[in-house]
Amino acid sequence: MGLLTIGAFARASRLSRKALRLYDELGLLAPARVDPVTGYRYYAPEQVERARLVAWLRRLGMPLARIRQVCDLPAPEAAREVRAYWARVEADTAARRDLAAFLVDHLSRKEPAVSPTEPDSTPLTIRYAALSDTGLVRDGNQDAVHAGDRLLAVADGFGSGGARAGAAAIDALKSLDADGVPVGDLLDVLEDAVERARRAVRDVAGAAPAPRETGTTLTAMVRAGSRLALVHIGDSRAYLLRDGGFFRITHDHTLVQEMVDEGRISPEEAVSHPQRTLLARALTGGPEHSPDLRLHDARPGDRYLLCSDGLSAVVPEDEVRRVVAEAGDPEHAVRELVALANRSGGPDNVSCVVADVREPRR
Repeated sequence: MGLLTIGAFARASRLSRKALRLYDELGLLAPARVDPVTGYRYYAPEQVERARLVAWLRRLGMPLARIRQVCDLPAPEAAREVRAYWARVEADTAARRDLAAFLVDHLSRKEPAVSPTEPDSTPLTIRYAALSDTGLVRDGNQDAVHAGDRLLAVADGFGSGGARAGAAAIDALKSLDADGVPVGDLLDVLEDAVERARRAVRDVAGAAPAPRETGTTLTAMVRAGSRLALVHIGDSRAYLLRDGGFFRITHDHTLVQEMVDEGRISPEEAVSHPQRTLLARALTGGPEHSPDLRLHDARPGDRYLLCSDGLSAVVPEDEVRRVVAEAGDPEHAVRELVALANRSGGPDNVSCVVADVREPRR
């Protein structure tokens, strides 16, 4: 079979002539021959398969630069790249879905009969405890914790100014504990608080010897009435014990977790991966990263755990669950969790906040 005209090739590949001209200019799909007089493009029949792959990848929304890379790979490697790309799309979509659900829920609860300045529309009380420990290996403690009636927070600093970065992030949120958060303004208040934390960490990082290598994780919960809003960035974690079930309600922002999400490694392989501590997102002095925002309805009987990876990366989750479920009160729980991390070698700073949700006494 001879060469195909651009019209015939467009029909065979399901790409428009305009797209074919663009892909030629970008070096993505060059014609087999260009008439030197007329400039007319001709394509070889064996180019149809590549052209159709380009069309399919464009329908997925893949950027042209990445399409060029995929098309130049052997089929098995190209398949892995497509799987990895789609996993990232799904992760990004999930993050936007969480924010959309947050907004829908937030707007649905705005009733004219409720005062927009009322900070607590449903009375609940929280009993809480926090504990931070250097561990058995590190010389200093770069973790920071806070537990109050309205704010629970854990930060795990890193880099030369890590201790100050973690403390600064939490200090930027402490006004939420002192003043309370109006239910109707929860989303705006959280955005403002996170921005204050970001600026505070940037100031700390700017004074450190290596600004871009200094920062902190931040996992915090803010209570407004019966609502608990979660702000999360990094690899500190939040768990919920409810009705006998133990649920992790945060998603690690690490390079290894991204590899798990993309199907490149298994969760079992992630546990011992040499790069498991490398963060993909954090509050730093470098490029900005957006935290996850989630909203939870607190129920009497709930028990929440916030912890740094000095616990979660060292102690198996079933052991963490056992302690959280069996401890009689938050004070006992945080002491036993820190002790458990140290009995497991204590290779890192370890910090825990445990909070019980209760109905107010009458």
